[in-house]
Amino acid sequence: MRKEERAISRRDFIGHSVRGAGALALGVAMEKRLEAEGGKAVGNPFAYDIDPLAKTDPALLKYEEVGRFAVRQAEPRRLALGPEDRVYVAAKHGLTVLDRNGEPLSDIRLSGPARCLGVALDGTVYAGLRDHIEVFDGQGAQLASWDSPGKRTWFTGLAVGGQDVFAADSGNRVILYYDRAGKLRGRIGEKNKERSVPGLIVPSPYLDVALAKDGLLRVNNPGRHRIEGYTPSGDLEFSWGRPSGAIEGFCGCCNPIAVALLPDGRYVTCEKGLPRVKIYGADGSFECVVAGPESFPENARSGSVHDLSDGTMGGLDAAVDSRERIYVLDIVARDVRVMQRKA
Repeated sequence: MRKEERAISRRDFIGHSVRGAGALALGVAMEKRLEAEGGKAVGNPFAYDIDPLAKTDPALLKYEEVGRFAVRQAEPRRLALGPEDRVYVAAKHGLTVLDRNGEPLSDIRLSGPARCLGVALDGTVYAGLRDHIEVFDGQGAQLASWDSPGKRTWFTGLAVGGQDVFAADSGNRVILYYDRAGKLRGRIGEKNKERSVPGLIVPSPYLDVALAKDGLLRVNNPGRHRIEGYTPSGDLEFSWGRPSGAIEGFCGCCNPIAVALLPDGRYVTCEKGLPRVKIYGADGSFECVVAGPESFPENARSGSVHDLSDGTMGGLDAAVDSRERIYVLDIVARDVRVMQRKA
């Protein structure tokens, strides 16, 4: 392990995450306890009771599972869909490529564990390792290995456009803007008062980026419990989302952890702690639930350090295929669910 890789550890992320979870849990717990007891707190006022949140109202579940397949590799982290709806999974020993039904096609070996990935329309594959990006053609032959952008880099998300690549660096709390040849062109999301950019709060390594048809980036800001829209030049155009235990909001220390886009601009969001996948309208209004915590029991148990309200270890990822079906990766159960809108 290089010195740069040791500069920031998972313990650093977890420490920040637990402190953030405590702050949010305190506010929510106090409010609920005071309301329940007529203004007088009883028992442990710091307890964050999320049991009621672990059950999804059936009326909100608008998707059904139409397929499921296992991921052979250990430690899957992210998934992406490429041409012909091929499924690419980033995992410990590289990338696994499967067809839309989960049948294995090939494996792409990397120099280290894959943290994230993106696939261009021409089939070029960009794999994010912890501190650098490796590039492969559609047959899995390596084309390039980009230099690390600096210390503390921890790549966790990639979005690929026609001429550009956007990489989410959780360690430095920034989206790096590259051209397809690997030249760094800009930095997005860093705190900037003059441009009214408040900055990304990333307590744990879950920073994601998606490129929409309107040319704007969608970035999750997990510590602020919202989604933000940026121009490639770094202007913050809009944001939506709020911290809340209600299904419409994002609860815990730092959610959402991943974002994907439907063709009409609606959002697919993933959460940890209480693992769930939801749909929001293009304007950020809550629409429905794809899958709730009851669908991911192992993930819910593994996603907590002290209790379910402080999830820092589990997680989900999602991608949308050409038929608007949603592929959901459960990184704990090591499987992919194919979710389709109910008739």
